[in-house]
Amino acid sequence: MDQQPIVAFLYDFDKTLCTTDMQNYAFIPSLGMTPGEFWAEANGFGRACRMDGILAYMFTMIREAERRGRPFTREDLVEKGRSIVLFPGVDTWFRRINEFGARQGVQVEHYIISSGLREIIEGSSISGEFKEIYASEFYYDDNGVPVWPKLAVNFTAKTQFVYRINKGVLDVSDDKTLNDSMPDDSKRVPFHNMVYVGDGLSDVPCMKMMRAYGGQAIAVYQSANRQGVEDLLSKGRVDFIFPADYSEGTVLDTTVKDIIRKIAITDRLGEQNARQLRSIGGDVLPDQVGLF
Repeated sequence: MDQQPIVAFLYDFDKTLCTTDMQNYAFIPSLGMTPGEFWAEANGFGRACRMDGILAYMFTMIREAERRGRPFTREDLVEKGRSIVLFPGVDTWFRRINEFGARQGVQVEHYIISSGLREIIEGSSISGEFKEIYASEFYYDDNGVPVWPKLAVNFTAKTQFVYRINKGVLDVSDDKTLNDSMPDDSKRVPFHNMVYVGDGLSDVPCMKMMRAYGGQAIAVYQSANRQGVEDLLSKGRVDFIFPADYSEGTVLDTTVKDIIRKIAITDRLGEQNARQLRSIGGDVLPDQVGLF
């Protein structure tokens, strides 16, 4: 039996699947700070030192925990992830979408591409739903204490992981295979089988990439960021915008299912076209690939 086509959903995390920045739920309160105080400190430090914003917040996490004598280990961060609050319907979303995809004859995979922390995401109730989690991460010593940034995922670095998913080169330490030339028809997940889901400006490079290469880009919103998301739609940076409600029967739910149907039908039409060409001794021509 032929391998089923793969449909890949790529998600931001903060304010896309959960209601605010993941550090706000438990980590920042454990320091005795408010989110406003912490982010003002981190952002101000980054600007003063002309530092990447992701590295600045990661350093500020370590520094403030040391200053205040708070525990800060990998295990502690994972535990704090259990406080994450998800948007409505997220807890059952992955199972429902996987089952719907299977009924359409496609294999659905889910990935995280986030500037937040992998360790906190791993503590969330949905961490097991993802084939891979690409997020900022610390390197830890033998006692589980962070000593260096292992990975920092800023808004432009996010596009690297789209290419990794496209080629099936998921190991972040494998740059050689990622940069090797690969024919389009041998890439594991075609761009047109990808759907990126985000919430704002930090997602724009990935969203534009999706639209340029035939994938789909969706922005979700709460009342506080609705205007910014509408701006993304008006400027052609996303295909659709929806309230951040993943419950069954919402417009987000039904539209995503329509996208899966479209991908499944397009794949079947392409396969039929290729079979007919082979049956008459022909081959798939470049122009015909573009039809499907």
